Amino acid sequence: MRANPLFSSCPNCDDTRWTETGRREFLKTAVAGGLGMAITATAPNLWSDGSALAMPGKASLNSRSSETLVATLYNSLSEKQRKVVTFDFDHPLRSKVDNNWMITPVKIAEFFTTDQQAMIKEIFQGVHNPEYFDKVTYHMQEDAGGLGNYAVAIFGQPGSGKFEFVLTGRHCTMRCDGDSVDGAAFGGPIFYGHASQSFNEKPDHPGNVYWYQAKRANEVFQALNGKQRALALLGDPREEKATNTVELREKDGLTG
Repeated sequence: MRANPLFSSCPNCDDTRWTETGRREFLKTAVAGGLGMAITATAPNLWSDGSALAMPGKASLNSRSSETLVATLYNSLSEKQRKVVTFDFDHPLRSKVDNNWMITPVKIAEFFTTDQQAMIKEIFQGVHNPEYFDKVTYHMQEDAGGLGNYAVAIFGQPGSGKFEFVLTGRHCTMRCDGDSVDGAAFGGPIFYGHASQSFNEKPDHPGNVYWYQAKRANEVFQALNGKQRALALLGDPREEKATNTVELREKDGLTG
């Protein structure tokens, strides 16, 4: 598959890493260079020169700097772009999730400038564990040809109240919400998946970057006694129904 300069190659295949000359310098300048109080008011993790704080044991871009970059991206949009990718905070699209969908009808690589694409990638990178980021981008490369073939939307106005950045596409729904949604982890439902090598994977799912999670879940099940296993197994699992798949429901006075 042809490589996309926005993304890393397979983290299990070689040591190649993407490079973008001046990318971080541009972002430092964009954040520091007069984008208004909407930026500085939401940037507690930036030094006075606009550079991101590097937290011990973490990437220099963390979830807070990703939230700041959402504001930077928002302010860089043209009026034409805003009409397509920005919405009111309470728009129903904000809480939607599916295994394969485009939140807006435009692809990142085709609709945004090179600088805006760099910001989107930085936002995406900042909300992930840096030790796992290469695997995440690799699954997107295999499933859809890279992040450039995904879509984004911004709900609300960053720096002026509640806001949320949402990125969607095949096997991915990611959110960066600026702590705007109370009582909801990640700001709403998220989705990650990976169809490695072929649509119908073999029993051991070779190359699937999330297969280790299924194996760990099986280890937990194996540790249960007979009575616990009987309670843990669901005889009637929910059908996949997009957003309704993860909707909370009441049963015997409980939700879940």
